[in-house]
Amino acid sequence: MNEPLSISKSIYRYNQDQFVETKDDIVIEFPLTVYINDEEFATMVCSPRNLDEMVIGFLASEGVIRFKKEIKDMKIDADRGFAYVELHSKEIKNQQYFSKRFIGSCCGKSRQFYFQNDVRTAKTSMVKTTITSQQCIDLMKKMQEDSLVFKNTGGVHNAALCTPEDLIVSRSDIGRHNALDKLYGHSLLNGISVKDKILVFSGRISSEILTKAAKIGVGVVLSKSAPTDLAIKLAEDLNITAVGFIRGGSFNIYSHPERIILDKKERYL
Repeated sequence: MNEPLSISKSIYRYNQDQFVETKDDIVIEFPLTVYINDEEFATMVCSPRNLDEMVIGFLASEGVIRFKKEIKDMKIDADRGFAYVELHSKEIKNQQYFSKRFIGSCCGKSRQFYFQNDVRTAKTSMVKTTITSQQCIDLMKKMQEDSLVFKNTGGVHNAALCTPEDLIVSRSDIGRHNALDKLYGHSLLNGISVKDKILVFSGRISSEILTKAAKIGVGVVLSKSAPTDLAIKLAEDLNITAVGFIRGGSFNIYSHPERIILDKKERYL
């Protein structure tokens, strides 16, 4: 799936007391409505690529499915903006926990534990994965270098699923949650175990993002931006190592520092 994620548009740029006509790359915003067993479930605003991964990851993070095999059939009508999912079960799991809602592409009100399915699907990490301080910096650099869409537009969030040594898969999307759902969906579609993997993320670690990471099942979250206080509390409770402000050669560890190893001394902090 190589659908374009941006378009070129003529604009006027103001620079040094004059207007100059030029071209600019603009990210594409795409609405996708998901139907489950012929009933409307949710509408997401996203980037129009890897939609199958996003839908499967979204359903898994919402607790509708746990495994790919629970889906009997899935069809995506990209031209009209619809995804049709048929489950083997005729009833959606824990349907009483859900309500029809609009899921936007930008930062909104935190959903952390406002819905009971978040409590059910957010996992306490039991992994013992460790990563060196230099590997934290290297993974962030690799993810940023890998995102040509962000370099061209500045309008997407980036996320990557990694080993301590390298990126496994990276995804970009105008929606923070969508980028993570695409990673989750990719792992489910390809049978990739995520428990020993590391999540690298370009945006702020909010309680929503931390909850999403817990639903995916990773034990380490690396970000180039800041965390919120609630995200740190959740990371402490869910045994997740949260690292923020990875910029240049420095970063901050906000929870469970035992997974971050110093390169030279090779000992736990």
